[in-house]
Amino acid sequence: MTDEIDLRIDSERFREVLGHLPTGVTVITAHHRDGPVGMSSNSFTSVSLDPPLILFCPAKSSTTWPRIRESGSFCVNIFAAHHEQASRQFSRVGVDRFAGVSWHERPAGPALDDAVAWIECTIDAEHEAGDHLIVVGAVRRLEVRDAEVEPLVFFRGRYGSFVGQADSAGSPGERET
Repeated sequence: MTDEIDLRIDSERFREVLGHLPTGVTVITAHHRDGPVGMSSNSFTSVSLDPPLILFCPAKSSTTWPRIRESGSFCVNIFAAHHEQASRQFSRVGVDRFAGVSWHERPAGPALDDAVAWIECTIDAEHEAGDHLIVVGAVRRLEVRDAEVEPLVFFRGRYGSFVGQADSAGSPGERET
């Protein structure tokens, strides 16, 4: 195997290959002085158990991220299988993303009522990474609405859901790799 970089990798091919990794769908929300702000994000993952940290990756071109950054905190809304339309709405530009979406107040940001779970964070760090930023959030509060609700999943450019049985061996983070 060679260490050379394949310079023929273009963004479409990169997106196609990485699209084979299913991701959860979240909406990152915050309280801004001009009202609630939010954006869809499927670049979300846990980082650390001790201390509890998560990350997500907004595009550098995002006009929503600077308003979330200003607030200093945010709420991660983990979407349920029936939220495809809301996810699309929170990724649109120039629309009221909260129109027709029911939500309630949480200290870190609006909590979308039908979300599977909420994770409230303060901004711990921000790092540049190509055309995106890596935002690390320090988890302050979290809650699961209903463990039986199916999550919304994004896979190969399409939305879907996950139905399966728990693996008795535990999660990948619990096994040696």
